Amino acid sequence: MKVLFVAAVAALASFTVVGHAEDKKVTGPLAYKMKDIDGKDLELSKFKGKVVLFVNVASACGLTKQYTGLQELYEKYQKDGFVLVGVPANEFGKQEPGSDEEIKKFCDTNYKVTFPMLSKVVVKGDGQVPLYKTLVEATPNDKGKVEQVSWNFEKFLIGRDGKVVARFKPQVEPNAPELVKAIKAELDKPAK
Repeated sequence: MKVLFVAAVAALASFTVVGHAEDKKVTGPLAYKMKDIDGKDLELSKFKGKVVLFVNVASACGLTKQYTGLQELYEKYQKDGFVLVGVPANEFGKQEPGSDEEIKKFCDTNYKVTFPMLSKVVVKGDGQVPLYKTLVEATPNDKGKVEQVSWNFEKFLIGRDGKVVARFKPQVEPNAPELVKAIKAELDKPAK
């Protein structure tokens, strides 16, 4: 009888531990698993200790020319631990209507993009991916209000510690002094 009781308690404890582990909430933007532009799983945690810039992108936008500057930024700072992640989205003016394959071909052909690209996702509104929910909630405005992504090419900077450190409006060019300064400041911090 005593053995049966001990076995029952052990079994109950194991269910409690498993259940509790599943209830853990994802707390940072690098804790998510996404699909890359080729449909393969991409654990964002592989970027831990790096400085990451997430940019929602579109192929038919007036700001699409920013791809050139984004690629230059990636090439310049990649060796220092910088990663740029392009996130195709179609919420703004339906300016990213293509399939992942079409988006990849467009980026390769027109901009020679080598930085990681995710599969097309929803960054605002119904169906918003948890990654973007986390990014916008981590960057409230001066009054503490959460503002959704406003347009294509909005930028979110993640520090080496995995936390969101800055957000830049779509009109901020990839070579803008404030963006470059923020990236350099994070790159100067030790990896954790």
